[in-house]
Amino acid sequence: MKKILFILFLPLMVCTATRAQNQVPYGNNPAVGRYADVNGIRLYYEIYGEGHPLLLLHGNGGSIGGRASQISIYAKKYKVIAVDSRCHGKSGCPAQDLTYEQMAADVNALLEQLQIDSLYIWGHSDGAIIGLIMAFKYPKKVQKLLASGANIVADTTAVFPQLMELVRMYPMIPDTLQRRRFKLLAEQPHIPFDSLRKISAPVLVMAGDRDAIREEHTVKIFQSIPNAQLCILPGTTHYVYADRPALFNQFLFDFFDKPFTKPSTVEGALQQARQMMNKWHQ
Repeated sequence: MKKILFILFLPLMVCTATRAQNQVPYGNNPAVGRYADVNGIRLYYEIYGEGHPLLLLHGNGGSIGGRASQISIYAKKYKVIAVDSRCHGKSGCPAQDLTYEQMAADVNALLEQLQIDSLYIWGHSDGAIIGLIMAFKYPKKVQKLLASGANIVADTTAVFPQLMELVRMYPMIPDTLQRRRFKLLAEQPHIPFDSLRKISAPVLVMAGDRDAIREEHTVKIFQSIPNAQLCILPGTTHYVYADRPALFNQFLFDFFDKPFTKPSTVEGALQQARQMMNKWHQ
């Protein structure tokens, strides 16, 4: 039981360790912290820096504080909007079960109040799921999306069986709030691949080569999004941003700052073959 709880609470430990490395009290900063009344809750957020808006969406059990080292870097070139999802961090937590659709609606309502028409999004794990939902449900809001560690179904076709067995033991967790969070992991999401095909924004689909998510599921997500790029970071786990932060940030900056492209080896080879054929027949 102790081993199970250690694994289940690993995301919280990662967040706490990251926060301790930075002097700015990200996630609990009275100088910049604000609440927005959305969908019956008070949603907590913090804004840092100037420039093009970049929204940060954390994973299950995480919070703004878990992005401390990233915020300090990204705020040098973006207007960083960091949000605590409902039932996380300092945001409100009503009694009903959590859903990713509700979380996406919360974020959309926040952006409406902030009068932000469109922005970049980096969502990780649960945050990536929320980002994908936003991309097909609120498409005007999403200019580009980096989705790291996402799954769109809650079964062993997406998540490795050992991990699914663990999260499905959520009734054993004594803490009520944590039990609700892990119930979310065990029973959701339920996003059809056809919904991903509606996404028009460029999406960088990212995962670690030792992720919690099956590689084939990540690839299928990539293949289902019309304007997508795929990045599997070597030597990384589900926490790609913490395992190789410099490499992760390089890909993030390249994706958000440079024009989106979909180069094709097949199309390039066919074009060369056509040119050669035309030359031979002249």
